[in-house]
Amino acid sequence: MKVSKEVVEGRPDEIIDAAVRLYREKTLKEITLREISELTSISRPSIYNYFQTKEEIFLAMLDREYRAWNESLASIYEGGMLTLRGFAEAIASSLEKRELLLKLLCMNLYEIEEHSRVECIVAFKRTYQRSIDLVSGCLGRFFPSIAEERRERFIYELYPFMYGLYPYVHPTEKQREAMEEAGIIPPSLTVRTASEMFIIDILSGGTE
Repeated sequence: MKVSKEVVEGRPDEIIDAAVRLYREKTLKEITLREISELTSISRPSIYNYFQTKEEIFLAMLDREYRAWNESLASIYEGGMLTLRGFAEAIASSLEKRELLLKLLCMNLYEIEEHSRVECIVAFKRTYQRSIDLVSGCLGRFFPSIAEERRERFIYELYPFMYGLYPYVHPTEKQREAMEEAGIIPPSLTVRTASEMFIIDILSGGTE
């Protein structure tokens, strides 16, 4: 039976969607291509027509997450003028919707890229660079008095912050238990509140 062009073109997303469902309950290491295939209409051998490794599926997942974030950043840029607090709230709100992106960054980025083809990584890096360009563009539009060097410094601080945000917001039960036994009060944070505080502190120099 001949498969329609629309079905063929939609198969990568079907594969990614299946991986997302599994990733809610399992680690990248635990997930197998067989399990991904079982949640799709695509046989395991046919998955190789789209992705050569399991990690390439997750790289495509991360790329899709960054594309969605880029759409939010573009909307922020194209919207009305924002104060510092308004900008912080807008960026924080956009990150709040992208917890999957944050989880992938902190948990699996190195492993994903290490086991993906260079051409796949390059395609992802272009999407990643687009996010940097959009954040920088927002800074230039909303805060024209900020020097270019300071805008670049903000980028260099924002992205490492994003890479480490997820585990602070979502410590495991074992981590919580260990912190309590060590006398550490687990932080009560959300992606939104932590991001807002960070952005305001960095751009205001801690004076606001």
